[in-house]
Amino acid sequence: MNKNRRRFIKAAFLATAGAVVGVYVHTRSPFLVNSCLDPAALEQSPWLAKVWQGLDPKEVWDCHVHLAGIGDSDHGLYVGHKLKRLWHPILYSQRLLYINAGCVSAKPGTVDENYTRRLLALTRNMPAGFKAMLFAFDWYHDDNGQPVPELSTFYVPDSFARQTAKEHPDVFEWAASIHPYRPDAVDRLEAAVSEGARAIKWLPAAQNIDPASSRCDAFFAALARLELPLITHCGAEKAAQSASLVLFGNPLRLRRALDAGVKVVVAHCASSGHDEDFDKPGTRQESFDLFARLMDRPEWKENLFGDISAIVLANRKPETIKTLLTREDWHGRLLNGSDYPLPGIIPAISLSRLARHGLLPKEAVDELRTLRQYNAIYFDFALKRLLSWQGKSFPARVFETRAFFGTS
Repeated sequence: MNKNRRRFIKAAFLATAGAVVGVYVHTRSPFLVNSCLDPAALEQSPWLAKVWQGLDPKEVWDCHVHLAGIGDSDHGLYVGHKLKRLWHPILYSQRLLYINAGCVSAKPGTVDENYTRRLLALTRNMPAGFKAMLFAFDWYHDDNGQPVPELSTFYVPDSFARQTAKEHPDVFEWAASIHPYRPDAVDRLEAAVSEGARAIKWLPAAQNIDPASSRCDAFFAALARLELPLITHCGAEKAAQSASLVLFGNPLRLRRALDAGVKVVVAHCASSGHDEDFDKPGTRQESFDLFARLMDRPEWKENLFGDISAIVLANRKPETIKTLLTREDWHGRLLNGSDYPLPGIIPAISLSRLARHGLLPKEAVDELRTLRQYNAIYFDFALKRLLSWQGKSFPARVFETRAFFGTS
């Protein structure tokens, strides 16, 4: 079979897959779709009681929650055109699944507001004191620091994240997203801190940010001075795509920030993909192994952290979860986050697979499946509280993240 024919077949398959997902989502198929039940109707169970044992809810912050929408409000949200076109089947399918995972109607004029309304209901369904940290998301910028909307997958302005957290301070905190190449990056960073931002969020591969570039130095110096954490994606990126041909998600690219004294949180613990091993030119390693190498360097023990969002996704290796559970020397440097709305995407997490690998009690599977239909954030939290391997589980401090981001 020649190359052109293979490409044609692959394109046809992807287009068909996108159409199938679209049909399933629009027809509310239970195989792919979250039923989005009212979280207020969720009944307590022995499993839910168990997951809160030894925890103080007011110390529990979900440090990885996405604000999202399609731009049908006046909040300035944006999604790229590829997510709206069937002839880009992967991105088109992702958009439909994200909308369903966020439990919002696709009716024009309602998506942005309904996404936030559902998120508010989910967080208020958690025990009093629990908070979610909402992420802004800056534009793709070119190398001169100018925003390029047409190359951006999505955009969530700082102003919207800040406003949402300010309106609901009992359940929300917020993280700004500022591209370091912007001429006003440091000024914007200082303004964000004064307005209550708890962290900075980057997704380098989708925003054209090279953390190893000297163009980040002034921003890193300001982050270190202000003692504001940087939460940055590492490893393969599937949820957002850009025109960048450089894989800026390599964990080893964070050495510059760490040497500058920045407190860095590696999102997902770099638990998917492969990256170039700069220490062994010409070779590639699993991104998680490169993250582990950094974690084991004593000089960065006080500055390098990982969030455990997305580690339970079906495209992650069970062995990665086992390592995170058994590396007790890392537990004081791990932070829980849900990566909401991803836990609400039904095919994304296989509870039976986790149980087969001995990571989850089989008796809890049905209860967790039901919980996900009511509250995807609660589901993700409960699932991680129940994970165990060889008698090891994540301790309370992994979930009680408030002190890491500030106690005021």
